[in-house]
Amino acid sequence: MLERVRRVLADHPLIDGHNDLPWAARSRCRYDWAGLALDQRVDGLQTDLVRAAEGGLGAQFWSVFVPATLGHDEAVTATLEQVDAVHELVAAYPDHLGLATTADELEAVWRSGRIASLLGAEGGQSIADSLGTLRALYRLGVRYLTLTHNHTIGWADSATDEARHGGLTAFGMRVVREMNRLGMLVDLSHVSADVMRDALRVSAAPVIFSHSSARAVCDHPRNVPDDVLATMASAGGVCQVTFVPKFVSPAVAGWNVHATEAAVAAGVDPRDWVAFTDFTHTYSVDHPQPSATIDDVVAHVEHVREVAGVRHVGLGGDYDGTREVPVGLEDVSGYPRLLARLAERGWSDADLAALAGGNVLRVLRDAEAVAADLQQHRSPDRTVATPE
Repeated sequence: MLERVRRVLADHPLIDGHNDLPWAARSRCRYDWAGLALDQRVDGLQTDLVRAAEGGLGAQFWSVFVPATLGHDEAVTATLEQVDAVHELVAAYPDHLGLATTADELEAVWRSGRIASLLGAEGGQSIADSLGTLRALYRLGVRYLTLTHNHTIGWADSATDEARHGGLTAFGMRVVREMNRLGMLVDLSHVSADVMRDALRVSAAPVIFSHSSARAVCDHPRNVPDDVLATMASAGGVCQVTFVPKFVSPAVAGWNVHATEAAVAAGVDPRDWVAFTDFTHTYSVDHPQPSATIDDVVAHVEHVREVAGVRHVGLGGDYDGTREVPVGLEDVSGYPRLLARLAERGWSDADLAALAGGNVLRVLRDAEAVAADLQQHRSPDRTVATPE
């Protein structure tokens, strides 16, 4: 089955929706890519170019994440530093990586034998309530915006924070419409279910979930309810199933509830991804975390396929954005094992190609087509957000 999967990946790009290597590089070496030597196996990371090749990775959306705890100006600056870091990463390894900003460029880079590198901004904090900043990020190559991270922001509710708006505000809807006009993908990972439903109602282009799984399989607010999966599919979108243990394993999700309660008692904000990750690392010493497995991920992929259809499921591992990973998917070399497991369960080559990247590539093209049409009759939105 592995040989069969490798033949599929030789003819079709595997496109992962979310990888946090840029943030890992920020904390580990201040973006000094020479100091990481990614063309070798790197201890302490889940991503390097050796294992990416072993995993058949054809294209990667590199996350340009910054914490929502930063103030507006700090968040924009930190996002620009992340964007710059990805451009520097691509420049540092021109034989391995190539920048892509369109579906055609993605395919061209992949066919050249390199990993097509795209950028995705994780959280509306990165635009600081400014549509001009959104447009600037697009010009710098950012091709999706996750509407929130762990915190509710001024125009959209997060899945993991108190809901203040009941979904998207009027300005939030303008953000979605401006993303449609630009051709920037609307990413609904991390947002509340009400924001998911509002964005699907407003968006003229298909949406993505860059790294989310199925709530019916694992009842975590970061996952996607079945009604949303069905609506997303009817609008042509894709849910890229993530590998994060607490989102795929009910046992790990239950452990995470207790860890969250302990964090709150210790004065740690569970929405603060950096602080909470550090806390759980210590907490797990005396309270061992259960393990998720590759079969947990298989269950989510098959559920999304059952509800949404094979044309609406993809992969978004979230490597180097989580310390824990499922057994069998320890790093970016693991994609063929996952696809082989699905092949054993009856997935055809065409199904595997769609899951691996064909579905996301279609959504990219559809978003580009919608933007080309909208730009014929819609000018840039100059609206300024109303302070809360």
